[in-house]
Amino acid sequence: MAYIKGAGRPTGDHDCPFCTIPTSQDSEALIVARGAHVYAVLNLFPYNAGHLMIVPFRHIADYTELERSRELPEFSDFTQHAMTVIRRVSGAQGFNVGMNQGVVAGAGIAAHLHQHVVPRWGGDTNFMPVVGLTRVLPQLLNETRQLLADCWATD
Repeated sequence: MAYIKGAGRPTGDHDCPFCTIPTSQDSEALIVARGAHVYAVLNLFPYNAGHLMIVPFRHIADYTELERSRELPEFSDFTQHAMTVIRRVSGAQGFNVGMNQGVVAGAGIAAHLHQHVVPRWGGDTNFMPVVGLTRVLPQLLNETRQLLADCWATD
C-alpha cells in the first residue's frame, strides 16, 4: 500500500518510490518478480493491462550507469522475460518497450532508472484515453500481478 498511497514525485533519494517499493511485500507493492539486481513491478498508472516496469534496486538515473557485468544482463533478461510472460498470460500481440531518460525526455521519476514494458493489442486505442482522459482496464492490478507472478515463477 505504501506504493499506492505514495503521491507526488520524490524530492530526494530518501523518498524515491523505486527505492521504497522493494522494502514492501511483493503483493502489496505489485512486484511481479525479483532478481539479484533488478525487479519487475506493475505500473500503478498503466497504459494497458499488464504494463510492467523493470527497475534496478540500485538508485541510478541513467542507463549508462548500469554495471555491465551484472546489472545490465539482468535488466535485459528481465525485459525479455517480462515480454514472454505477458504474452503467455494475456495474448499480447505486440509491445512498446522503452525508457525516458531525464525530465526533458518525459521521465516522471527521472532520478531512478526504469524501463516500461507495455503490452499492445490490435485496436487497443479508443476514445476514452484521447477524449475522456480516462483509461479503462479490464482487471484489477493485484489480480494482474498474481497472474504474471505465477507465470514468471513457473517459466
